[in-house]
Amino acid sequence: MQVFSRHGLTFDVTDAGPTDGRVVILLHGFPEDRRSWDGVIPALTAAGYRVLAPDQRGYSPGARPKGRKAYKVGELEADVLALADAAGADRFDVVGHDWGAVVAWGLGAHHPDRVRTLTALSVPHTEAFLRSMLRSSQAFHSWYMLFFQLPAIPEALLSRGRGRALSKSLGRSGLGGEAAARYGRRAAVSSDMTGPINWYRAIPFGVGERMARIEVPTLFVYGARDGFITAAAAQACGSWVRGPYRYEALADAGHWLPEENPDEVSRLLIEQLSAA
Repeated sequence: MQVFSRHGLTFDVTDAGPTDGRVVILLHGFPEDRRSWDGVIPALTAAGYRVLAPDQRGYSPGARPKGRKAYKVGELEADVLALADAAGADRFDVVGHDWGAVVAWGLGAHHPDRVRTLTALSVPHTEAFLRSMLRSSQAFHSWYMLFFQLPAIPEALLSRGRGRALSKSLGRSGLGGEAAARYGRRAAVSSDMTGPINWYRAIPFGVGERMARIEVPTLFVYGARDGFITAAAAQACGSWVRGPYRYEALADAGHWLPEENPDEVSRLLIEQLSAA
């Protein structure tokens, strides 16, 4: 499978590994794409898993609806369920990084009948994150979420120098050269960043919606040098999981775990999948 569709939108997807293998869905974050998992996929397929890694809504050229409401988390979750349906997977293991982790948490909370295991990288359960905004310095680290609510200006700034502004920003946050350059090249056209930024602009539409505690087996992996997520938010995550829970803090890692720490992520993922 190279593409799947939902409600007139067409999503590009990497489909790797044995077609009869247990399905693991990998969800990228901002401003990444499915290639962020290139260092992780080989280990999973070698272990016999079928890996599906989509370019999500706003990233795939055929899946860039207009309007902020089109990027509510419920729509993002429904896209993943459509992918699983297209693959014939009644149940699947979901792994998400950054914004992909938010979607993974949502799937675990709202569709536990479909999710076998949940693995979140970098971003904790939404309730843990929101409460840490009031109880720690998390709000200071998340200033850009408010900035992204502005129309047009964020796109213009990130696309400066044909995307070099975004590349430099990613480099300062710890993302290596080639990955940062690749995401920067995608930002060369400012309108191509509107879909990804609309994930942030849709946040106000979810204000007041509470996310339930997670019942499925869960692994949360945090880079201790993450410049976007505080240790307080990460450590609070476990109180929002009722099912089997494992927390791994990587002392020398930052935010960009799939790209910068693929071997450690692969090892932890296979341990989590094997245990379920």
